[in-house]
Amino acid sequence: MISEVVLQTLEFDKVRDQLARHAAFSASRELVAQLHPSTDGQWVLQAQIRTSAARALIESFADVSIGGARDVRPAVEHARRGGILEASRVQEIASTLAAMRRLRGQVLRNHPDFVPLHPLAEQLPNLATLEHEIERTIGPDGEVLDSASAELGRLRSAIRVAFNRLQERLQAIINSSQYADVLQEPIITVRDGRYVVPVKAPQRRALRGIVHDQSSSGATLYIEPLATVELNNQWRELQLAEREEIQRILAALSGKIASEGMPIIIGVEATAELDLAFAKAKYSISLRASQPLINTPAPADDLHPESTVSLLKARHPLLNQDVVVPTDVWLGGPTQMIIITGPNTGGKTVALKTVGLMSLMAQSGMHIPAHQGSRLPIFGKIFADIGDEQSIEQSLSTFSSHMTNIIQILDRVTPDSLVLFDELGAGTDPVEGAALARAIIERLLNVGCLAMATSHYAELKAFAYSTDGVENASVEFDVETLSPTYRLSIGLPGRSNALAIAERLGLKRDLIERARATISRDNVQVEDLLAAIHRERSTAETEAARALELREDAELVRDRLSRELYEFEQDREQQLASYQRQLDEELRDVRAELRRLRDEFRSVSVSRQWMEQAEQRLSRVSERVPQAPTPPKAKPPVVPKVAIAPAPRTIQVGDQVFVSSVKLSGVVLDLDEEASEAEVQLGGFRLRVDLRELRLEKAGTAPTQAVQKYMPAQRMINTPPPPPNVSMQLDMRGWRASDVENQLDHYLNDAYLANLSEVRLVHGKGTGALRQVVRTLLKRHPLVESYNSGSQGEGGDGVTIAKMSTR
Repeated sequence: MISEVVLQTLEFDKVRDQLARHAAFSASRELVAQLHPSTDGQWVLQAQIRTSAARALIESFADVSIGGARDVRPAVEHARRGGILEASRVQEIASTLAAMRRLRGQVLRNHPDFVPLHPLAEQLPNLATLEHEIERTIGPDGEVLDSASAELGRLRSAIRVAFNRLQERLQAIINSSQYADVLQEPIITVRDGRYVVPVKAPQRRALRGIVHDQSSSGATLYIEPLATVELNNQWRELQLAEREEIQRILAALSGKIASEGMPIIIGVEATAELDLAFAKAKYSISLRASQPLINTPAPADDLHPESTVSLLKARHPLLNQDVVVPTDVWLGGPTQMIIITGPNTGGKTVALKTVGLMSLMAQSGMHIPAHQGSRLPIFGKIFADIGDEQSIEQSLSTFSSHMTNIIQILDRVTPDSLVLFDELGAGTDPVEGAALARAIIERLLNVGCLAMATSHYAELKAFAYSTDGVENASVEFDVETLSPTYRLSIGLPGRSNALAIAERLGLKRDLIERARATISRDNVQVEDLLAAIHRERSTAETEAARALELREDAELVRDRLSRELYEFEQDREQQLASYQRQLDEELRDVRAELRRLRDEFRSVSVSRQWMEQAEQRLSRVSERVPQAPTPPKAKPPVVPKVAIAPAPRTIQVGDQVFVSSVKLSGVVLDLDEEASEAEVQLGGFRLRVDLRELRLEKAGTAPTQAVQKYMPAQRMINTPPPPPNVSMQLDMRGWRASDVENQLDHYLNDAYLANLSEVRLVHGKGTGALRQVVRTLLKRHPLVESYNSGSQGEGGDGVTIAKMSTR
């Protein structure tokens, strides 16, 4: 258990005050006031995880809140004891129920980061029926609604009627000329819940009625006219009946609340716990804090793998986070104690309080203002002797007060304790004070606890240097600006800057030299050595920072070059693939033209002159055939060692094959291995296709009669020509509308003779003019049975599929 004195010494109460500002309602603020560091490691770890989950929820959903919730536990307890709640209290309970229902839905989202909050959210009740019943009965202003019951609605309607009648009768009296001289003023007022008129005292007998009050001077009497007594009575009776009905309604609602009292109380407590977690999360965000590691193994790249306390860029939470100088602290393992030396106001005490306050915050389930990866143990006890504890009442000096506190600490310290001493051994003779400080440090080393202390004694620097388990540290001081840097350097003792400061302030040179001469030679050499070490360390840090910047710049350049190289390779491969596709298309077109010329040569009777012309045309077309570029050598793929399957059988004459370009099956009639082509019989027409477009469906043994009847025989000169070899697709993109009729008509005739069932006309989308001309011709063409647009995968409105008439 950590004492309240230590909490006040380390200013933990101020941290709680800052945390309370982020709490949303009184129940959670009570939890903040009761927040105390725990020594239960499991509780601390769970509290840290819960704070991290709350922060993740808030950062993911900014609208998460407990808006509308109130601490209604006293009202619910009153109802459970049989009491009748006021309408405003009932309305607060309804608002709280609605807030808990919304909060339950917000927290119980299906996200792994929010799971640690689910046990609390599951305790929030979902009493929608009771909530709606209250909302139907009590209005937002806390008044019972007319719709709460039929009787209440009837009574309030009767009250309004009775009130109007009463007002009409009183208005008639004050407006009557008969009572013009009798009334002090022509107004209607209320006395003791009854409506009256002000009458002049001397004229009291001119208006018969009941006197309810008189003015302070006695000149005015407030009289209820006899003519309105009965109307007043009716109005008051109806009001009393309304009040009784309201009490009955509130009693019924209070009974329903009492029946659900325990779930509501548990829900309020769970809401307070959730709001406490939200407050810790908001405080963590405001401090730019992080979750510390609690009792976990150190990472492999940690500079101090055996340290128990490892704070990275830690900042005191009560200082301005924008200007406070962060510090690194490691303590534990081979370093059991740190002795910090340096000038006053240099930040020694802040360093002590930072470590102590970080430990208290971590053990209270709060994140700490330090970088991710900071680590803290669970301290069973924390002791602190910081500041001037001089007691005038007890006639104790500063030294006596500190020694009294130190004695109590030494009597109670345990191995799992953290001890913080400020100005250890100060307030007495330096020689005796240094000796006493060494004895106290040795006692703490024997106990085995972790400790930090500040001191001005030079003897303790040497003691720390020569004693295992003790490490020197210092707060740096800038002699040029005569101001501390507040940076903590572990491993180097602090230097004495008195002479340097005096010289910078203008003390004469001869006095400086005279003072320096009185210092022992050993002390001067030590100070000079420390100064040199500080300079070399500063230079090394500067060079390391510069090297880190250069390394980061080099990594950025490397990443940029890698990205540009990757983009270049991708672009090169895409361009090569595009060129290859374009070349394949040109080769296919040229081969088709060669086939047409060859077929013309075979199927017609020709003269010598025609033969010479055809040879010339064939030569020109052959010259147009481009040479395919040699593709770049690809790296041989790494083939796993598996059983090698037999090579697939090559296509032969008589095989049944599938032609991928037209998506039809046919029989191979002829093979041209030099041109890598085959002639295939597809239904009633023949087609010459590239061997790469064929896929073997069924192998044939030898040309059967069914195949032989399609195989070409030696043609006689008088044999009629075969059907024309017509492509199933006609690309008309770029045509003029005037060219469509003749060329499309010729193509449709050839397609009809080739017995094609349908053809694909590619005209593109563009303005739609070419498509309109094509479809107008198709609509009236005798060889076209029907037409329609291509499907999404076939080109859509840029393509027309025409179904040919059957021959």
